[in-house]
Amino acid sequence: MLEATMTVRLDEGEKTLIADYARTLGTSASQLMRRCTLERIEDEIDVEAYRAAKAEFDKSPVSYSNDEVLHEFGLS
Repeated sequence: MLEATMTVRLDEGEKTLIADYARTLGTSASQLMRRCTLERIEDEIDVEAYRAAKAEFDKSPVSYSNDEVLHEFGLS
């Protein structure tokens, strides 16, 4: 995978905080910021998927028990 560089502007206090925190975790500031950013994006995607599923359920509030689903798919 090709790597690219992205510049993030921080004030000195933010830079120190992030660098110190990364050091306590035994990682680099770059790795910490990458991991945290990607986790945040994944969390927001999860929330959006929940909202879409909830809206769909609210339009047609039908649910099935585990036993009903297993029976429907011939697994019981």
